[in-house]
Amino acid sequence: MASIHPFKALRPQPQLAKQVASLPYDVLNSAEAKAMAQGNPYSFLHITKSEIDLSDKIDIHAPEVYLQAKENLDAFIKRDVLFRENKACYYIYQLVMNGRAQTGLVCVSSVDDYENEIIKKHEFTRPEKELDRINHISISGAQTGNVFLAYRNNSRIDDIVDQCKKTKSPGYDFIADDGIQHSIWVVNDDKTIAAITEIFEKEIPATYIADGHHRAASAAKVRKQLGDKAPQGANYFLTTLFPSNQLYIMDYNRVVKDLNGLSAEEFLASLDLYFEIGAAQKEAVKPTALHEFGLYISGNWYRLTAKSGTYDEHDPIGVLDVSILQDKVLSGILGIHDPRTDKRVDFVGGIRGLGELEKRVNSGDVVAAFSLYPVTIEQLFNIADSGQVMPPKSTWFEPKLRDGLLTHLIASE
Repeated sequence: MASIHPFKALRPQPQLAKQVASLPYDVLNSAEAKAMAQGNPYSFLHITKSEIDLSDKIDIHAPEVYLQAKENLDAFIKRDVLFRENKACYYIYQLVMNGRAQTGLVCVSSVDDYENEIIKKHEFTRPEKELDRINHISISGAQTGNVFLAYRNNSRIDDIVDQCKKTKSPGYDFIADDGIQHSIWVVNDDKTIAAITEIFEKEIPATYIADGHHRAASAAKVRKQLGDKAPQGANYFLTTLFPSNQLYIMDYNRVVKDLNGLSAEEFLASLDLYFEIGAAQKEAVKPTALHEFGLYISGNWYRLTAKSGTYDEHDPIGVLDVSILQDKVLSGILGIHDPRTDKRVDFVGGIRGLGELEKRVNSGDVVAAFSLYPVTIEQLFNIADSGQVMPPKSTWFEPKLRDGLLTHLIASE
């Protein structure tokens, strides 16, 4: 069963919350982070992307970068931009995007659960990305990035969360520059804290990493490196848990740079083996069901529907639309066998819209684009339960949790 705990969050003064809150470190490059933090000495990017305060020529993984992060974090605490909670609490975090609310529970989850597969994974991690977070955690002493976990929703937890939102005033409540509203309630009464902890221990058999595999893996490896010297806080890592009925997974689309020597007409003809192909149209094709795809090529959109027998309904990986596209089209027709390394394919998150796909093709940067139906949360759960790994770039979650609002100091518990 899942083991979660309250924690003493390091968090901003309420009047500074909007200025501190920043996009996750891994959705911005250094130049974007520097531009976003310009003129804002309170931006948490000074901690998560601390290279912005150093020479543009420095390697972003140089030791000086992590030392700068530690120095900046200490300065934020000394200047009272950030303060640490005086008791261990849970936190309720609600995000509202385009009128749709999504509410999760912020806590620390057990590294033991991660290592014992109670926290389930569905992605491989890359050593260089792990090392970056290992260095950041080890030197700063802080887990600044949240791991986004999902669980099959539980009515008792739903009721507690709803009651807290109705009876408490949020500690933070602001609309970020991108229009997303962020509200956080502090759960500090012992009875509610105990109830939440007990329900997870008795009724939630597993949680699932939706986003943040590298952050979770890095937290586990930091504890292992510290060994007997590991402080109690290193046994846990910062997580926000969302019930499955709250989650919104967006499409993660593909563009390709060439057709492997085929003309557009030949490529379309080759697709006929696997798909029913709709008539050419100018209106963008946004798939409305699983196994339906949009193709934009030569100024036209086509609706593709996978034919019976194209996929195995009993294979949790093979049934995914990203797998169908990869196996039958990208690999089978275009010769793009490893989407992780092949430069002929690129990925476009659904948050950018189908207009971005048209823009890429019309610019001549790529020759064709594919729109996909989003992976469902049940598909994600099924793959993680089976111990398998989802194809790369399968899920895009929005809205993004902000860094800086709640930080876990591993030596503070």
